[in-house]
Amino acid sequence: MSGALENVGSIWDLLTSPILRTVALGSGLLGAVSGALGCFALLRRQSLVGDAVSHAALPGIALAFLLTGTKSSFGLVLGAALAGWVAMVFVLAIVRTTRLDENTALGIVLATFFGFGLVLLTFIQRLPNANQAGLDTYLFGQAATMLHEDVLLLGAGGALLLGLVVMFWKEFKLVSFDREFAATVGYPVQRIELLLTLLLVAAIVLGLRTVGVVLMSAMIVAPAAAARQWTHHTGMMVLLGAIFGCAAGVAGAVASSVVPHLPTGPTIVLVATSWAIVSLFVGAKRGILWQWLRLRMLQKRLAEEAILVGLYELAQVHGGERHGHTEGALRALSPNLLRVRRRLRELEQRELVEETSRGAWALTAKGQSQAQQIVEKAQEKR
Repeated sequence: MSGALENVGSIWDLLTSPILRTVALGSGLLGAVSGALGCFALLRRQSLVGDAVSHAALPGIALAFLLTGTKSSFGLVLGAALAGWVAMVFVLAIVRTTRLDENTALGIVLATFFGFGLVLLTFIQRLPNANQAGLDTYLFGQAATMLHEDVLLLGAGGALLLGLVVMFWKEFKLVSFDREFAATVGYPVQRIELLLTLLLVAAIVLGLRTVGVVLMSAMIVAPAAAARQWTHHTGMMVLLGAIFGCAAGVAGAVASSVVPHLPTGPTIVLVATSWAIVSLFVGAKRGILWQWLRLRMLQKRLAEEAILVGLYELAQVHGGERHGHTEGALRALSPNLLRVRRRLRELEQRELVEETSRGAWALTAKGQSQAQQIVEKAQEKR
Protein backbone atom coordinates (compact mmCIF):
# COMPACT_ATOMS: atom_id res chain seq x y z
CA MET A 1 0.00 0.00 0.00
CA SER A 2 2.79 2.38 0.89
CA GLY A 3 4.54 1.53 -2.40
CA ALA A 4 1.41 2.42 -4.36
CA LEU A 5 1.10 5.71 -2.52
CA GLU A 6 4.75 6.46 -3.26
CA ASN A 7 4.14 5.78 -6.98
CA VAL A 8 1.11 8.08 -7.00
CA GLY A 9 3.14 10.74 -5.24
CA SER A 10 6.02 10.45 -7.70
CA ILE A 11 3.68 10.72 -10.68
CA TRP A 12 2.02 13.76 -9.13
CA ASP A 13 5.40 15.39 -8.55
CA LEU A 14 6.32 14.68 -12.17
CA LEU A 15 3.09 16.10 -13.57
CA THR A 16 3.40 19.27 -11.50
CA SER A 17 7.07 19.88 -12.28
CA PRO A 18 8.03 23.19 -13.92
CA ILE A 19 9.97 21.32 -16.61
CA LEU A 20 6.91 19.37 -17.72
CA ARG A 21 4.77 22.51 -17.63
CA THR A 22 7.25 24.25 -19.93
CA VAL A 23 7.41 21.35 -22.38
CA ALA A 24 3.63 20.77 -22.35
CA LEU A 25 2.86 24.47 -22.82
CA GLY A 26 5.30 24.82 -25.69
CA SER A 27 4.11 21.62 -27.36
CA GLY A 28 0.48 22.65 -26.94
CA LEU A 29 1.12 26.05 -28.50
CA LEU A 30 2.92 24.45 -31.42
CA GLY A 31 0.10 21.94 -31.95
CA ALA A 32 -2.56 24.65 -31.92
CA VAL A 33 -0.77 26.84 -34.48
CA SER A 34 0.24 24.01 -36.82
CA GLY A 35 -3.20 22.38 -36.58
CA ALA A 36 -5.01 25.61 -37.48
CA LEU A 37 -2.75 26.53 -40.40
CA GLY A 38 -2.58 22.94 -41.59
CA CYS A 39 -6.32 23.10 -42.31
CA PHE A 40 -5.72 25.63 -45.08
CA ALA A 41 -2.92 23.51 -46.54
CA LEU A 42 -5.26 20.49 -46.52
CA LEU A 43 -8.13 22.40 -48.12
CA ARG A 44 -5.81 23.73 -50.84
CA ARG A 45 -4.43 20.22 -51.44
CA GLN A 46 -0.94 21.40 -50.49
CA SER A 47 -0.15 19.03 -47.66
CA LEU A 48 3.19 18.22 -49.28
CA VAL A 49 4.22 21.86 -48.76
CA GLY A 50 4.69 21.14 -45.06
CA ASP A 51 6.95 18.21 -45.80
CA ALA A 52 9.02 20.19 -48.30
CA VAL A 53 9.43 23.27 -46.12
CA SER A 54 10.32 21.32 -42.98
CA HIS A 55 13.04 19.38 -44.81
CA ALA A 56 14.25 22.49 -46.65
CA ALA A 57 14.73 24.28 -43.32
CA LEU A 58 17.61 21.99 -42.33
CA PRO A 59 20.32 23.73 -44.41
CA GLY A 60 19.09 27.07 -43.06
CA ILE A 61 19.69 25.86 -39.50
CA ALA A 62 23.15 24.61 -40.40
CA LEU A 63 24.12 27.82 -42.22
CA ALA A 64 22.83 29.98 -39.36
CA PHE A 65 25.06 28.05 -36.96
CA LEU A 66 28.08 28.35 -39.25
CA LEU A 67 27.59 32.11 -39.57
CA THR A 68 26.88 32.86 -35.90
CA GLY A 69 28.74 30.06 -34.14
CA THR A 70 25.96 29.76 -31.56
CA LYS A 71 22.78 27.73 -31.13
CA SER A 72 20.58 30.69 -30.27
CA SER A 73 16.93 29.76 -30.83
CA PHE A 74 16.14 33.02 -32.60
CA GLY A 75 19.12 32.76 -34.96
CA LEU A 76 18.42 29.17 -35.93
CA VAL A 77 14.72 29.88 -36.41
CA LEU A 78 15.55 32.84 -38.64
CA GLY A 79 17.91 30.70 -40.73
CA ALA A 80 15.29 27.97 -41.05
CA ALA A 81 12.66 30.52 -42.09
CA LEU A 82 14.89 31.99 -44.79
CA ALA A 83 15.74 28.54 -46.13
CA GLY A 84 12.05 27.57 -46.21
CA TRP A 85 11.21 30.79 -48.06
CA VAL A 86 13.99 30.21 -50.60
CA ALA A 87 12.73 26.65 -51.11
CA MET A 88 9.23 27.90 -51.92
CA VAL A 89 10.70 30.47 -54.35
CA PHE A 90 12.48 27.61 -56.12
CA VAL A 91 9.23 25.62 -56.25
CA LEU A 92 7.36 28.55 -57.83
CA ALA A 93 10.19 29.09 -60.31
CA ILE A 94 10.18 25.44 -61.37
CA VAL A 95 6.39 25.41 -61.82
CA ARG A 96 6.36 28.63 -63.85
CA THR A 97 9.35 27.92 -66.10
CA THR A 98 8.94 24.20 -66.75
CA ARG A 99 6.15 21.73 -67.46
CA LEU A 100 6.56 20.02 -64.10
CA ASP A 101 3.60 20.16 -61.72
CA GLU A 102 3.77 21.49 -58.17
CA ASN A 103 4.07 18.11 -56.45
CA THR A 104 7.05 17.15 -58.62
CA ALA A 105 8.69 20.51 -57.93
CA LEU A 106 8.12 20.08 -54.19
CA GLY A 107 9.69 16.63 -54.29
CA ILE A 108 12.76 17.90 -56.13
CA VAL A 109 13.26 20.81 -53.73
CA LEU A 110 12.64 18.61 -50.68
CA ALA A 111 15.29 16.07 -51.67
CA THR A 112 17.84 18.66 -52.76
CA PHE A 113 17.61 20.92 -49.73
CA PHE A 114 17.45 18.03 -47.25
CA GLY A 115 20.50 16.40 -48.81
CA PHE A 116 22.37 19.71 -48.68
CA GLY A 117 21.38 20.09 -45.04
CA LEU A 118 22.70 16.64 -44.15
CA VAL A 119 26.01 17.45 -45.85
CA LEU A 120 26.29 20.67 -43.83
CA LEU A 121 25.46 18.85 -40.59
CA THR A 122 28.16 16.27 -41.31
CA PHE A 123 30.65 19.08 -41.98
CA ILE A 124 29.67 20.84 -38.74
CA GLN A 125 30.12 17.67 -36.68
CA ARG A 126 33.74 17.47 -37.84
CA LEU A 127 34.57 21.03 -36.79
CA PRO A 128 36.82 21.44 -33.72
CA ASN A 129 34.03 23.24 -31.89
CA ALA A 130 32.23 21.67 -28.97
CA ASN A 131 29.31 24.07 -29.39
CA GLN A 132 27.88 22.11 -32.32
CA ALA A 133 26.88 19.24 -30.02
CA GLY A 134 23.15 18.60 -30.16
CA LEU A 135 22.56 20.47 -33.40
CA ASP A 136 21.46 17.24 -35.08
CA THR A 137 18.51 17.06 -32.69
CA TYR A 138 16.68 19.30 -35.15
CA LEU A 139 16.28 16.18 -37.31
CA PHE A 140 13.93 14.46 -34.86
CA GLY A 141 13.24 17.20 -32.34
CA GLN A 142 14.21 17.68 -28.73
CA ALA A 143 11.10 18.94 -26.99
CA ALA A 144 12.29 17.68 -23.62
CA THR A 145 15.05 20.33 -23.59
CA MET A 146 12.66 23.19 -24.35
CA LEU A 147 13.51 26.34 -22.42
CA HIS A 148 11.42 29.24 -21.19
CA GLU A 149 12.67 31.42 -24.05
CA ASP A 150 11.54 28.77 -26.55
CA VAL A 151 8.01 28.88 -25.09
CA LEU A 152 7.98 32.67 -25.30
CA LEU A 153 9.07 32.48 -28.93
CA LEU A 154 6.36 29.92 -29.69
CA GLY A 155 3.75 32.00 -27.88
CA ALA A 156 4.65 35.27 -29.58
CA GLY A 157 5.04 33.70 -33.01
CA GLY A 158 1.86 31.65 -32.66
CA ALA A 159 -0.17 34.65 -31.54
CA LEU A 160 1.07 36.64 -34.53
CA LEU A 161 0.27 33.85 -36.99
CA LEU A 162 -3.21 33.20 -35.60
CA GLY A 163 -3.87 36.93 -35.48
CA LEU A 164 -3.10 37.17 -39.20
CA VAL A 165 -5.43 34.24 -39.86
CA VAL A 166 -8.25 36.07 -38.08
CA MET A 167 -7.43 39.33 -39.89
CA PHE A 168 -7.50 37.74 -43.36
CA TRP A 169 -10.09 35.09 -42.55
CA LYS A 170 -12.50 35.93 -45.39
CA GLU A 171 -9.73 36.03 -47.98
CA PHE A 172 -8.10 32.80 -46.82
CA LYS A 173 -11.42 30.99 -46.74
CA LEU A 174 -12.45 32.12 -50.22
CA VAL A 175 -9.10 31.30 -51.84
CA SER A 176 -8.98 27.89 -50.17
CA PHE A 177 -12.38 26.85 -51.55
CA ASP A 178 -12.78 28.71 -54.86
CA ARG A 179 -9.63 30.27 -56.24
CA GLU A 180 -11.19 31.12 -59.62
CA PHE A 181 -14.16 32.93 -58.08
CA ALA A 182 -11.85 34.90 -55.79
CA ALA A 183 -9.87 36.06 -58.82
CA THR A 184 -13.07 36.93 -60.69
CA VAL A 185 -14.36 39.24 -57.94
CA GLY A 186 -11.04 41.05 -57.75
CA TYR A 187 -9.11 39.48 -54.87
CA PRO A 188 -5.28 39.42 -55.26
CA VAL A 189 -5.21 35.63 -55.26
CA GLN A 190 -1.46 35.20 -55.73
CA ARG A 191 -0.66 37.55 -52.86
CA ILE A 192 -3.15 35.83 -50.57
CA GLU A 193 -1.72 32.41 -51.43
CA LEU A 194 1.79 33.74 -50.86
CA LEU A 195 0.78 35.05 -47.43
CA LEU A 196 -0.81 31.70 -46.55
CA THR A 197 2.34 29.88 -47.61
CA LEU A 198 4.53 32.23 -45.58
CA LEU A 199 2.36 31.64 -42.50
CA LEU A 200 2.67 27.89 -43.04
CA VAL A 201 6.45 28.22 -43.40
CA ALA A 202 6.59 30.22 -40.16
CA ALA A 203 4.52 27.62 -38.28
CA ILE A 204 6.78 24.82 -39.51
CA VAL A 205 9.93 26.70 -38.54
CA LEU A 206 8.58 27.35 -35.04
CA GLY A 207 8.05 23.62 -34.53
CA LEU A 208 11.42 22.33 -35.69
CA ARG A 209 12.91 22.44 -32.20
CA THR A 210 10.01 20.44 -30.79
CA VAL A 211 9.34 17.60 -33.25
CA GLY A 212 12.16 18.04 -35.76
CA VAL A 213 12.51 18.31 -39.50
CA VAL A 214 11.41 14.76 -40.27
CA LEU A 215 8.22 14.78 -38.20
CA MET A 216 7.01 18.38 -38.48
CA SER A 217 5.02 17.72 -41.63
CA ALA A 218 2.85 15.28 -39.65
CA MET A 219 1.97 18.04 -37.19
CA ILE A 220 0.68 20.09 -40.11
CA VAL A 221 -1.35 17.33 -41.72
CA ALA A 222 -2.58 15.04 -38.90
CA PRO A 223 -4.65 17.49 -36.77
CA ALA A 224 -6.14 19.04 -39.92
CA ALA A 225 -7.01 15.61 -41.34
CA ALA A 226 -8.66 14.67 -38.04
CA ALA A 227 -10.67 17.90 -37.95
CA ARG A 228 -11.85 17.43 -41.53
CA GLN A 229 -13.71 14.27 -40.55
CA TRP A 230 -15.89 16.05 -37.96
CA THR A 231 -17.30 19.06 -39.79
CA HIS A 232 -18.05 20.67 -43.14
CA HIS A 233 -17.62 24.25 -41.86
CA THR A 234 -14.25 25.96 -42.31
CA GLY A 235 -14.36 27.87 -39.03
CA MET A 236 -15.16 24.78 -36.99
CA MET A 237 -12.53 22.79 -38.88
CA VAL A 238 -9.80 25.31 -38.06
CA LEU A 239 -10.91 25.42 -34.43
CA LEU A 240 -10.94 21.62 -34.16
CA GLY A 241 -7.55 21.43 -35.90
CA ALA A 242 -6.10 23.77 -33.28
CA ILE A 243 -7.72 21.80 -30.45
CA PHE A 244 -6.53 18.43 -31.76
CA GLY A 245 -3.02 19.76 -32.32
CA CYS A 246 -2.86 21.35 -28.87
CA ALA A 247 -4.19 18.22 -27.18
CA ALA A 248 -1.67 16.05 -29.06
CA GLY A 249 1.18 18.30 -27.95
CA VAL A 250 0.16 18.22 -24.30
CA ALA A 251 -0.66 14.49 -24.29
CA GLY A 252 2.64 13.62 -25.99
CA ALA A 253 4.61 15.73 -23.50
CA VAL A 254 2.88 14.13 -20.51
CA ALA A 255 3.26 10.60 -21.89
CA SER A 256 6.96 11.04 -22.56
CA SER A 257 7.45 12.36 -19.03
CA VAL A 258 5.58 9.49 -17.38
CA VAL A 259 7.08 6.68 -19.48
CA PRO A 260 10.89 6.45 -19.20
CA HIS A 261 12.99 6.78 -22.38
CA LEU A 262 9.99 7.80 -24.50
CA PRO A 263 10.97 10.61 -26.91
CA THR A 264 8.66 13.61 -26.80
CA GLY A 265 8.57 14.67 -30.46
CA PRO A 266 7.74 11.28 -31.97
CA THR A 267 5.20 10.67 -29.18
CA ILE A 268 3.40 13.92 -30.01
CA VAL A 269 3.26 12.92 -33.68
CA LEU A 270 2.00 9.44 -32.81
CA VAL A 271 -0.80 10.89 -30.68
CA ALA A 272 -1.81 13.31 -33.46
CA THR A 273 -1.70 10.54 -36.06
CA SER A 274 -3.72 8.20 -33.84
CA TRP A 275 -6.47 10.79 -33.51
CA ALA A 276 -6.46 11.27 -37.26
CA ILE A 277 -6.90 7.52 -37.78
CA VAL A 278 -9.68 7.31 -35.19
CA SER A 279 -11.41 10.34 -36.72
CA LEU A 280 -11.16 8.73 -40.14
CA PHE A 281 -13.44 5.97 -38.85
CA VAL A 282 -15.73 7.74 -36.34
CA GLY A 283 -15.75 11.37 -37.53
CA ALA A 284 -19.33 12.65 -37.38
CA LYS A 285 -19.42 14.12 -40.91
CA ARG A 286 -16.95 12.16 -43.03
CA GLY A 287 -16.01 9.17 -40.87
CA ILE A 288 -16.20 5.77 -42.52
CA LEU A 289 -18.41 4.31 -39.78
CA TRP A 290 -20.98 7.12 -39.90
CA GLN A 291 -21.00 7.12 -43.70
CA TRP A 292 -21.70 3.40 -43.61
CA LEU A 293 -24.49 3.91 -41.08
CA ARG A 294 -26.02 6.74 -43.12
CA LEU A 295 -25.87 4.56 -46.22
CA ARG A 296 -27.60 1.71 -44.41
CA MET A 297 -30.31 4.05 -43.12
CA LEU A 298 -30.82 5.45 -46.62
CA GLN A 299 -31.06 1.94 -48.07
CA LYS A 300 -33.56 1.00 -45.39
CA ARG A 301 -35.69 4.10 -46.03
CA LEU A 302 -35.68 3.52 -49.79
CA ALA A 303 -36.64 -0.12 -49.29
CA GLU A 304 -39.54 0.85 -47.02
CA GLU A 305 -40.72 3.47 -49.49
CA ALA A 306 -40.51 0.92 -52.32
CA ILE A 307 -42.68 -1.48 -50.32
CA LEU A 308 -45.25 1.19 -49.49
CA VAL A 309 -45.41 2.39 -53.10
CA GLY A 310 -45.54 -1.22 -54.34
CA LEU A 311 -48.51 -2.07 -52.12
CA TYR A 312 -50.17 1.21 -53.09
CA GLU A 313 -49.83 0.51 -56.83
CA LEU A 314 -50.94 -3.13 -56.45
CA ALA A 315 -53.98 -2.00 -54.48
CA GLN A 316 -54.93 0.40 -57.27
CA VAL A 317 -54.84 -2.41 -59.81
CA HIS A 318 -56.08 -5.43 -57.84
CA GLY A 319 -59.08 -5.31 -55.61
CA GLY A 320 -58.74 -2.09 -53.63
CA GLU A 321 -56.88 -1.06 -50.48
CA ARG A 322 -57.71 -4.11 -48.34
CA HIS A 323 -56.60 -6.67 -50.90
CA GLY A 324 -53.43 -8.38 -49.64
CA HIS A 325 -50.32 -9.03 -51.73
CA THR A 326 -47.47 -11.45 -51.20
CA GLU A 327 -43.75 -10.83 -50.80
CA GLY A 328 -43.22 -12.34 -54.24
CA ALA A 329 -45.45 -9.70 -55.82
CA LEU A 330 -43.39 -6.95 -54.14
CA ARG A 331 -40.15 -8.51 -55.35
CA ALA A 332 -41.55 -8.70 -58.88
CA LEU A 333 -42.14 -4.94 -58.79
CA SER A 334 -38.70 -4.23 -57.29
CA PRO A 335 -36.23 -7.01 -58.17
CA ASN A 336 -33.40 -5.39 -56.19
CA LEU A 337 -35.45 -5.24 -53.01
CA LEU A 338 -33.77 -7.15 -50.15
CA ARG A 339 -35.03 -8.36 -46.76
CA VAL A 340 -38.65 -7.79 -47.73
CA ARG A 341 -40.06 -9.75 -44.79
CA ARG A 342 -37.95 -7.87 -42.27
CA ARG A 343 -38.96 -4.51 -43.76
CA LEU A 344 -42.62 -5.54 -43.68
CA ARG A 345 -42.39 -6.47 -39.98
CA GLU A 346 -40.80 -3.12 -39.22
CA LEU A 347 -43.51 -1.28 -41.14
CA GLU A 348 -46.11 -3.35 -39.29
CA GLN A 349 -44.71 -2.16 -35.97
CA ARG A 350 -45.12 1.41 -37.17
CA GLU A 351 -48.74 0.63 -38.16
CA LEU A 352 -48.15 1.33 -41.85
CA VAL A 353 -48.93 -2.17 -43.12
CA GLU A 354 -50.83 -5.18 -41.79
CA GLU A 355 -50.96 -8.86 -42.61
CA THR A 356 -54.48 -9.53 -43.98
CA SER A 357 -53.91 -13.26 -44.32
CA ARG A 358 -50.97 -15.60 -44.05
CA GLY A 359 -48.23 -14.17 -46.28
CA ALA A 360 -50.45 -11.40 -47.70
CA TRP A 361 -49.93 -7.72 -46.83
CA ALA A 362 -51.91 -4.53 -47.29
CA LEU A 363 -51.56 -0.88 -46.35
CA THR A 364 -53.27 0.56 -43.30
CA ALA A 365 -54.97 3.95 -43.55
CA LYS A 366 -51.81 5.55 -42.19
CA GLY A 367 -49.68 3.63 -44.70
CA GLN A 368 -52.05 4.56 -47.53
CA SER A 369 -51.64 8.26 -46.73
CA GLN A 370 -47.85 8.03 -46.52
CA ALA A 371 -47.56 6.03 -49.74
CA GLN A 372 -49.74 8.56 -51.54
CA GLN A 373 -47.46 11.38 -50.35
CA ILE A 374 -44.39 9.53 -51.67
CA VAL A 375 -46.02 9.03 -55.07
CA GLU A 376 -47.09 12.68 -55.29
CA LYS A 377 -43.58 13.92 -54.44
CA ALA A 378 -42.13 11.63 -57.09
CA GLN A 379 -44.54 12.98 -59.68
CA GLU A 380 -43.72 16.59 -58.76
CA LYS A 381 -40.00 15.94 -59.29
CA ARG A 382 -40.74 14.62 -62.75
